[in-house]
Amino acid sequence: MISDSIVWVSKRRLLIAALFVLGQLAAGSNTPRVSGTYAVVQETNLGGQEQIRLRIHLVNHGPTGLSIQRMTLWDFSHPEKGGTRACAVALGAHASADTTQEFTIRHADYQMWGKGVQPRLVLQLTGPGNTRSKTVVRLDRDSSKEVR
Repeated sequence: MISDSIVWVSKRRLLIAALFVLGQLAAGSNTPRVSGTYAVVQETNLGGQEQIRLRIHLVNHGPTGLSIQRMTLWDFSHPEKGGTRACAVALGAHASADTTQEFTIRHADYQMWGKGVQPRLVLQLTGPGNTRSKTVVRLDRDSSKEVR
């Protein structure tokens, strides 16, 4: 009987410790390396596709500067042919930058944005020592800057 209660207390302490560690890991992963907002500046209906010009505001939350070489507007399962753009955007440490980019995406994907689906950008980055990496940024709509 005594050994059963010791095992129960030990399991309970282990569970509490595990939950604490998981909570700390989750809290650390909630802060993205880069965040961003977008505003639609221009849209052109091309039948089954939309050509959209976006004003994108990106914020680097990290301690080192980033150089963005390519942006891919990634909706749902795959990017459209016109959804990738080469660019040269410098994003300093703990700084922000604005850029305007034009993409062509499926009309159905663009309509989903109006229903609250947030578009994602995949950024191809070059960091210190010419290291290359990619990061995904879920863009929030900045309707105060929309020009329609």
